[in-house]
Amino acid sequence: MDAKFFSPKPIGLSGLSLAWILTAGLILIAMGLDLFSGRSLGLSPSLTLPLCLAALFSSVVGFWAVPWLRALKTGQFIREEGPQAHFKKAGTPTMGGVFFVPIAIVLACLLTGLTPNVAAASLLTLAYAGIGWLDDWQVLCRQSNKGISPRLKLILQVGLAALFCLWNLGVQPETFTQIALPFGLTLPLGLLFWPLAAFVLVAESNATNLTDGLDGLMAGTGAIALLGIGALIAPTHPDLMVFCAALSGSCLGFLTHNRNPAKVFMGDTGSLAIGGALAAVGILSGNLFALLILSLIFFAETVSVIIQVSYYKATKGPDGIGKRFFRMAPLHHHLELSGWSETQVVSIFYAIGAFLALFTVSALG
Repeated sequence: MDAKFFSPKPIGLSGLSLAWILTAGLILIAMGLDLFSGRSLGLSPSLTLPLCLAALFSSVVGFWAVPWLRALKTGQFIREEGPQAHFKKAGTPTMGGVFFVPIAIVLACLLTGLTPNVAAASLLTLAYAGIGWLDDWQVLCRQSNKGISPRLKLILQVGLAALFCLWNLGVQPETFTQIALPFGLTLPLGLLFWPLAAFVLVAESNATNLTDGLDGLMAGTGAIALLGIGALIAPTHPDLMVFCAALSGSCLGFLTHNRNPAKVFMGDTGSLAIGGALAAVGILSGNLFALLILSLIFFAETVSVIIQVSYYKATKGPDGIGKRFFRMAPLHHHLELSGWSETQVVSIFYAIGAFLALFTVSALG
């Protein structure tokens, strides 16, 4: 059974137009938030400075990094069961996370003086990028779209999440006590925050990994979510605000090369890192509820996969073949096969992400 919803088609924009609109919009929003809060645009801590610097560096470095990745023959393999329109993308360099993630980390560390929170978030982000790199590398070595086993990937994610939680529990135990809720309320969890934090790290990174399936989709929605949570925590955690703004800007710079038609993909190296960074900031700032709202797009992508797999298994007949609830999962592929173009899907996801970010900052800030 195919899901029949989402049939109306929005007006599409070119990949270049989307990238320019998103970049200009986020920079203007960052400038407005800085001015409204009395922060200087040209000094750190602010949202504008790390956002703009990271965007510039990531974009410029990409003009060297993308040909380098192509020379290393890091071409993407397209799964056979994927949308036919994606077959033309075979051979496009992947592993773009190897250049835009470190740029953001280095810049954030320099601008903040490497505070304990930034150090923890940076190490976790790089560690999850490392898992993604290992997966991407195995794909290239095997000349297929299958990297490391899902079991090994999960073990690595859980192990690193546990180490992150243990380290922070020892350094600043007050972090693992409560979750900020709307209307100034908090939810005290005590040590129960610990397993929840580990779960969020694994779930968020896998969700962003599933979302990375269209040109510019994860880079743009990731930039929006990162700037959103950065703006939310600015009054209480200015160092993490800078970290978020830097990674958001680096995603925007990456869009120079990842917008439709993409010249490079971020791969698991980038998508796992973005998810890990979002979760790390949410944990360190005690804003897991806000993170949930900001991540509803990624959550929907994950749920669509769970529904698809569950429905297929539940309807499996004697021939071993089941029915599909969606035309294809994750959700963005269902929309593609429903007649939407890539840029149409991406533009709608950007709009939803922007709404979620504005709602989160206004309701919880």
